Amino acid sequence: MHPAFSVIFLTTLIGAGQGLFLALFTGQLYSTIKLVEQQPSMFYAVGSALSLALLMGGLAASFFHLGRPERAWRAAAMWRTSWLSREVIVLPAMMGIVFLYGVFHWAGWTQPWITLGEGTLAIDATFVFGMLGVLVTLALFVSTGMIYASVKFLQEWSSPYTIANFIFLGTASGFMLAAAYSALIGNNLVSFFGTWAVIATLLGLGTRSASLVRNAKLKHRSNLQTAIGIRHRGIVQKAQGFSADSFNTREFFHHQSPETLKRIRLIFLVLVFPVPIALVLLAYVLQSPTLPILAFALQYLGLLAERWYFFAEAEHPQNLYYQRVS
Repeated sequence: MHPAFSVIFLTTLIGAGQGLFLALFTGQLYSTIKLVEQQPSMFYAVGSALSLALLMGGLAASFFHLGRPERAWRAAAMWRTSWLSREVIVLPAMMGIVFLYGVFHWAGWTQPWITLGEGTLAIDATFVFGMLGVLVTLALFVSTGMIYASVKFLQEWSSPYTIANFIFLGTASGFMLAAAYSALIGNNLVSFFGTWAVIATLLGLGTRSASLVRNAKLKHRSNLQTAIGIRHRGIVQKAQGFSADSFNTREFFHHQSPETLKRIRLIFLVLVFPVPIALVLLAYVLQSPTLPILAFALQYLGLLAERWYFFAEAEHPQNLYYQRVS
């Protein structure tokens, strides 16, 4: 498939925004039960604003791959059958919850509604919005992943690994950003968020590696023989039958060499996984405030390459006819 940069930025930005929100609420939950030090409300308010900015950036990027952006609202009409419609509904819902979560923290409306366990767990409005946000975040991860996993004829995508990769990689980038944010302002949650970022990154490494191994062993249902109904083994495509490119050649093939694909795969495997993990671990040793920031920046660059490869990796059956140019 042809990787559209608008979709690449859409999925990576909202993934980081979702992961950051999960990190913020995890920090609040752990501080509520006294496992980490309580942070001021402005920490969560500013973090929510950053998460919301990422979600809005992803939403803005999505408009660049629409033929008629003024009709974007119609995308929600098929919510009963379309995962894209569900994503279109869930994304604004999450943005609203993140906004309210941040506003309640900013305004200081954090008086407990319910206290459980002799004061060990105080449930206030931000806690309720946080729990709702976690559920909506997971729904958004699943909706985004299912847009691709539900496409049966693209066998590289049609796998549970697709959804798992969206969840773990988005969560990893969000917790890595939370560690960078904590390092920037100098609070003591850098190691907490960094540890969870490493765990999510390792989980992402496991599922992404498994998907690469699976896809390398795929036997595609369609080939030149089945496409034209001739069983001869010596069929070779020499030309596509056109004197110039067309929509089919532009939108369903990446036009990159196998060597380029290998280089991009190596780049994302290095930048997304071992490099940020090493930088976070080194930050623990050196107590460096800059290494977590560098870890997030490099991991996000790697995620851009990973998402490009995700789209380029998918072999559309129509390329049996239109991939080659004489």
